[in-house]
Amino acid sequence: MSKKVVEVKNLKVGKYVIIDDEPSKIMNISTSSPGKHGSAKARIEAIGIFDNQKRSIVKPVDAKIEIPIIDKRTAQVLAIMGDDVQLMDLETYETFETPIPEDLKDKLVEGSEVEYITTMGKNKLMRVK
Repeated sequence: MSKKVVEVKNLKVGKYVIIDDEPSKIMNISTSSPGKHGSAKARIEAIGIFDNQKRSIVKPVDAKIEIPIIDKRTAQVLAIMGDDVQLMDLETYETFETPIPEDLKDKLVEGSEVEYITTMGKNKLMRVK
């Protein structure tokens, strides 16, 4: 799997974290001060990359948490098939299909170049170049 382990205190807003086996983008981190018998806790609020679900998790700041390794790549649009698009990676020449995000439906043209991310065996179209 494409993930690694870091401590919660090293996370930043805008980075990515794995919550409930779903890679998510961190939207907010709030920390509470340590109490008399406990350690400081961090509340992480994130939105799933692939499903846009809001998730939150509370962990001690010195606990370990998994973060996904996200690979940003470029591809060429081969065919548009309804709600899916067939892409060819410009480095490996591998072809695959991925769903088209709502905000890119009218911008996609066959033969154009796009940026996509791949992590944990899933792909997502990010923007048209």
